[in-house]
Amino acid sequence: MPVVVDWTGVEEWLGLRLPDDYKQLANAHGPLDFGEYLWIHIPCVQEGRFDYGDWLRETHREARIEARELPEHKRPAIHPEPGGLLAWGETRGNDVLFWDTSVSENPNEWTVVVSHSGGIPGNGLEPWHRYGLTLSGYLRHTVRAEWELPSPPGPLIGPLPGAIARTAFLPTARAWTLPEPTTPRLTDAERRIALETGTGLDALRLLSPPPGNPYLGGGTWAGLFDELSTTLPREYVTLMDLYGAGCWSNWLRFFTPLRTGERRYLQHIESTTDGYRQLKGSHPQWYPLATWPELGGFLPFANSIDGDQLGWLTEGDDPDNWPLIVWPRHADQGPPLEQGLIDTLLAWQRGTFSTAGLAALDEDDDPIEFAGFEPWDDRAYW
Repeated sequence: MPVVVDWTGVEEWLGLRLPDDYKQLANAHGPLDFGEYLWIHIPCVQEGRFDYGDWLRETHREARIEARELPEHKRPAIHPEPGGLLAWGETRGNDVLFWDTSVSENPNEWTVVVSHSGGIPGNGLEPWHRYGLTLSGYLRHTVRAEWELPSPPGPLIGPLPGAIARTAFLPTARAWTLPEPTTPRLTDAERRIALETGTGLDALRLLSPPPGNPYLGGGTWAGLFDELSTTLPREYVTLMDLYGAGCWSNWLRFFTPLRTGERRYLQHIESTTDGYRQLKGSHPQWYPLATWPELGGFLPFANSIDGDQLGWLTEGDDPDNWPLIVWPRHADQGPPLEQGLIDTLLAWQRGTFSTAGLAALDEDDDPIEFAGFEPWDDRAYW
């Protein structure tokens, strides 16, 4: 079933008119799976699966980050920059498809640019390729038994079957509503404190407000310390008493420390350290850390959605002096961190600190937009 689109509102929100062939496809079919391989995204929403505005914002953000890997003179502009690339689709192979809005003031003359996943062989593996084809022309060339002459240069997707269908993961998509104007969460003065002048928990509270009812589990700190046969850094206890278990910036997950029974903190520690020891047994040169409860061993208390681990090196008898360290999932092991937990967390959320294993903000990101804390309850796994 087609999705009703307020094209006037969408185009005002974008600051651009859109190609007629795109609007005709959207009006006729809704979100479209073309050639069993290519998704044409339209202004629609399906709860928990797709939001047109969110998809555009995140796709353009990733494109800007990817473009910075190229020499400056080769970097494409990305919407909302004037003449920037505007996303309209993606493929099962993780290619992303854009229009080049710099081609003409007439959107019907915009040509397709593709960010090819894995790069383009013979082109230094650079991902971006410009095709001198409009949306309709590009789709027509993907449905072919052989190359048409003259064929456009580059790694054109396909050949694809001439099949169209409703996007399978959006069966109940409905009309997308333009975002309402929002009032800034912080005043200018609060923003300066949160991002520049504030320190410690005072600044962290502004940047990422704590929940009203932090969840730590049903046990006690004394009970956890008995189970571990050690106390934990007081800074960590203070932070957890204020925030509880949860996820920072939709990425860094702090284990539930005082849960009893199944999935309690000790089980997460043992699962992580057992996995580390197995990897170390096979590749000791890549896994140099000792693991808790060994002397100075790595004791994790948080992990990322990408599998990175944050913890302490349990050096010495005073947990307050244990250095923080990240075990990165996709990078070589780095040294211990220089700051304590709260200062590290604050700097990371401000976008002023990065290290292997902690996702960094892009230079164009607003830290206020990305900072935040999502509290958990007893249903959370971690």
